[in-house]
Amino acid sequence: MKNRKIIATGILISGLLLSGCDGQEVAHFFNGAEEASVDNDAENNKNVDNQNDGNLENENLNDNKTADARVEDNSEDVSGAGQEEKAVYTGPSTSLIMVGDMLLHTPVEESALQEDGSYNFDAIFLNTKTKIQAADIALVNQEVIIGGEELGISGYPCFNAPYEAGDALVNAGFDVICHATNHALDQGKKGVKNCLNFWKNSYPGTTVLGMNQSQEEQDNIYIYEQDGIQIAILNYTYGTNGIEIPSDMPYAVNLLEEEKVLADIKKAEELADFTVVCPHWGTEYELGVSGEQEKWAKLFLENGVDLVLGTHPHVIEPIELLVDEETGNEMLVYYSLGNFVNWTASSGEDIANRMVGGMAEVTIGQDEQGNGFILDYGVTAVVCHLEEGINGVTTYPLSNYTEELASKNAIIAQDGNFSKEYCTTLCDTVWGELWK
Repeated sequence: MKNRKIIATGILISGLLLSGCDGQEVAHFFNGAEEASVDNDAENNKNVDNQNDGNLENENLNDNKTADARVEDNSEDVSGAGQEEKAVYTGPSTSLIMVGDMLLHTPVEESALQEDGSYNFDAIFLNTKTKIQAADIALVNQEVIIGGEELGISGYPCFNAPYEAGDALVNAGFDVICHATNHALDQGKKGVKNCLNFWKNSYPGTTVLGMNQSQEEQDNIYIYEQDGIQIAILNYTYGTNGIEIPSDMPYAVNLLEEEKVLADIKKAEELADFTVVCPHWGTEYELGVSGEQEKWAKLFLENGVDLVLGTHPHVIEPIELLVDEETGNEMLVYYSLGNFVNWTASSGEDIANRMVGGMAEVTIGQDEQGNGFILDYGVTAVVCHLEEGINGVTTYPLSNYTEELASKNAIIAQDGNFSKEYCTTLCDTVWGELWK
């Protein structure tokens, strides 16, 4: 993974943006640390199944944290002349990771079904949980409702996962579950209630966004705080596959409705130092950015959002730094993180695209005025590996994925183009050098 740095207003840091240093080198520069710490096939008559399982190395981008946010000059001239002055950030920092769609098609659920009849989804995260757990805060887009076995376990088109899917998310180290997706109402009001009750009763310390049990919950702005940095996180979906929100639960799912979204952002900007929006948006299976995404990104930028972590297209899309020329606000956008896990029933050209996802990695700092800013960012490519049998579905970092493993991936039967080289070329095309 190659990382890039955003310079905070009023802080001059030279020699890094174009240096080509990797994540650990960048973190070392900042902190002096020795180590850096479809979805619905129905919507487009396609079935998206992308499941990624892999061994991710334990990287902490910023492991040194101090109580004060400040910049110190490090101008010691070892050679006696010509040494360039460098500003070293020594303030507090928070590392954030988000992964894309947990798309639990029927074969994924069957893979998690154990011999004793119980479900266990931990195998999906065997090769990625180290990195997930190393982040200060980890987010996931839980694409499908977790309504429990009483509602019947199902895949496309109306998904429902067992509660054990939630257990696996917690075991993997996720702190924030984004539930605002187009599948949020697949099991109606009962599915929403079952899902929210599961989280409330089983994991009260885990934050659930995008679905709500009351108007008060919907109006609340979630803020994560660490070392004095306050980070607001918002989650919305473009729609719910034509299923109407229950009339007696108008607050059940957060929708991308402009008036509500902008009001929430305004409140978040007043309460927090840094604002993150996680929109479920875009066009399924398209590697490029849609006009709707551009429209919303412009609104987010103009209203002070700092980071956008997008989901829904089930394929990876570009990562872009936007700047508001009027206000100077900088906003980093991951348009789509693709699938983290899936096993589509569809066949044909470009199905292999759905097997590649991204793990967004962002480190947030704080300037002397108390404003949050991005110290460092990057993306780790992951690939979903599928094999028949119990615990046969898992996600690998693409860097650890081999051609031998790729040759065993069951998706080859549905798209013969799939290979490690194919996945690498896809990442190069969409992300350029950023992911390496």
